[in-house]
Amino acid sequence: MNASSNRRIARSTFGLLPDGTEVERVTLQAADGLEARIMTYGASLQALLVPDTAGRRDDIVLGHDAFEGYLARRQFFGATVGRYANRIAGARFRLDGAKVQLAANNGANALHGGLEGFDRRNWRIVAIEDGDHPAVTLAYTSAHGEEGYPGALEVEVTWRLAGPMELMLDMTARTDRPTVVNLTNHSFFNLAGARSGRNILDHRLTVAADHFLAIDAGAIPLPQPPSAVTDTPFDFRAGVEVGARIRNDHPQLRVGRGYDHNFCLAPANGEPRFAARLAEPTSGRVLELFTNQPGLQVYSGNFLDGSTAGKGGRLYRQSDAMCLEPHAWPDTPNRPDFPAARLSPGEVYRHTTLYRFTHAIGGAIGTQSEVELPGGGQ
Repeated sequence: MNASSNRRIARSTFGLLPDGTEVERVTLQAADGLEARIMTYGASLQALLVPDTAGRRDDIVLGHDAFEGYLARRQFFGATVGRYANRIAGARFRLDGAKVQLAANNGANALHGGLEGFDRRNWRIVAIEDGDHPAVTLAYTSAHGEEGYPGALEVEVTWRLAGPMELMLDMTARTDRPTVVNLTNHSFFNLAGARSGRNILDHRLTVAADHFLAIDAGAIPLPQPPSAVTDTPFDFRAGVEVGARIRNDHPQLRVGRGYDHNFCLAPANGEPRFAARLAEPTSGRVLELFTNQPGLQVYSGNFLDGSTAGKGGRLYRQSDAMCLEPHAWPDTPNRPDFPAARLSPGEVYRHTTLYRFTHAIGGAIGTQSEVELPGGGQ
């Protein structure tokens, strides 16, 4: 960064694809120390530097220091996931009476867009904005029939430092024929730092949801209405340490090997509303998440098995990170009782998620009632 010119954005080469295509990284930097590094491969959040209560910055998202790690193994670190995030049962559904057959890549099911989802594509940089709210916009065109999905889909993702300690993610999509769309970001958060060697079991999690979706052994929602969180290990409404109940003998914790469930958020009017808070006691970092999506997948890093060396050469193990993925509910195309994920020509899919970083005051974690919504609402 060149401080003398007050530039808050930089663009550089991060790696090369096997065919020699350049993978770029754009760095967005705020005056308050927040810094986001966006990689064109997967339109990914490659690094996110956030100050702690003493002003020390740490990268709080898992991933790799060099591009080769992302290419070698598909693990969705920080990636934009689509065309349909999460799972579709049997890798098939019906749309307007016609059967749609997808690529199955998770047993018999389709997961996170299929064999080569949006996370495995090198996106185009179409706009860069410098100034007080630096931003980068990336675009990808998904061809009709890609991974089996109907319709040519034009997708844009904008990452923006929107305000003091705020990172905004805006996603839009347009189609030329009826299809389904469900996008998310798959960042793995550890507020103690990606290189800290600590897990997230002491992170305090709040989720603004009264219900969650119980799943079967294939992580597909059971054929029943959403389950109430009351009197279960899935009740995070008042804020609970992630590890407090993760080893309780609950059938849904068994089947998910921990938390890997969709929480049903209150209906949205198109504007982001409070969905979750994650707080780490030692650094004092607090992440507040706002979104306009109907669901939040909470994943406690259950399948990190120590076989991947990430940033700083750290081996990532179970519960080393927490994913908070706002999106439509899983298997929605097969569940007419779920909020729809259909997109028709002339419509615009819009996904907005705001990540706001604060600090615990006096070591105490605030309650949901203390959170102000974007625009000053409550």
